[in-house]
Amino acid sequence: KMKSEGCVTIVVVVCCLLCVVVWGQKPVGLHVSGNKLLNSQNQVVRLRGVDHSGSEFACIQNNGIWNGPADQNTINAMKAWRVNIVRLPMNEDCWLGINGVNPKYGGINYQIAIKDFVNLLNQNEIAVILDLHWTAPGTQRATGQMPMPDMDHSPTFWSQVASAYKTNPWVIFDLFNEPYPDNNAWDTVAGWECWKTGNCPNLNYRAAGLETLVSAVRATGARNLITLGGLMYSDSLTRWMQYKPYDPVNNTIPSWHNYNFNYCIQPDCWSNTVGVVARSYPIIATEIGENDCTGNYITPLMRWMDSVGLHYLAWTWNNWDCKQGPSLITDWNGTPTNFGLAYKQHLASGIANETALIV
Repeated sequence: KMKSEGCVTIVVVVCCLLCVVVWGQKPVGLHVSGNKLLNSQNQVVRLRGVDHSGSEFACIQNNGIWNGPADQNTINAMKAWRVNIVRLPMNEDCWLGINGVNPKYGGINYQIAIKDFVNLLNQNEIAVILDLHWTAPGTQRATGQMPMPDMDHSPTFWSQVASAYKTNPWVIFDLFNEPYPDNNAWDTVAGWECWKTGNCPNLNYRAAGLETLVSAVRATGARNLITLGGLMYSDSLTRWMQYKPYDPVNNTIPSWHNYNFNYCIQPDCWSNTVGVVARSYPIIATEIGENDCTGNYITPLMRWMDSVGLHYLAWTWNNWDCKQGPSLITDWNGTPTNFGLAYKQHLASGIANETALIV
């Protein structure tokens, strides 16, 4: 009996060690292979989804945590559109519970709300991007977008978020929503140096470079896929490959934002900048859209992205006036706006059938 128990103990220990070895040496969950994204079965994955705005602003405005419901009915409506990934914008003050955020909507309550919705999405075979959207240095309240993350709070935010989700390989970390350093330059050495290192002489606060945030995530042991947007509100990827921060697990890719009001709106620009990077890396366009309540811009954009293998999410799954900004739905049941209808119909087309289920 004693020997039997000892054998069982040894087997359990060996099995646990093997689990650690597998996690430490082999890709788990979404991971990079050349310019493709693969799942844990090494199947090619095509990500098509939506942004769900609210968790970046409601809490700091003392209006709750979400804008609209974050429940199964919402997910059912998303699934009817064939969505397999959802991006959740976040606020560092709310996550950390600092700078006067109402405790009802910040700190542990905010963290639990995010976790519950992430878990519910994952249970429905939908991956999640957690995005650091609103930030601010020191005692300044995070009430909007800043040119760069801040050293005061952003590394701590990502250390905590990565620690919370490092065992969930279906969560992607989008480390900073839309950098716009060096006075919103499209392509300057100063802008890209600031982007990578945090050496930003034009800013009046101490910036955190993207390499600092990558290091903060990896220091926790998290191997989750990381996305990094480039300059000019993530529209420019001109020197992304040159300035890409070191990632010890090689699981970092570009994110791209593109709207009809951006700089890079011509197919030649798409091909000569984003298309070049797409030959070497998978790219997730974490925001696409247009502000005219039509699909006239995103339809050719999506066709081009499909042709070069990009993944994409439309902004945004909120029932706002689509003539004031890109809004996909008129109600929380998923009734599309004209803009949303163009996106929904594209997801229902043949290209959507190529998407591998995330399981």
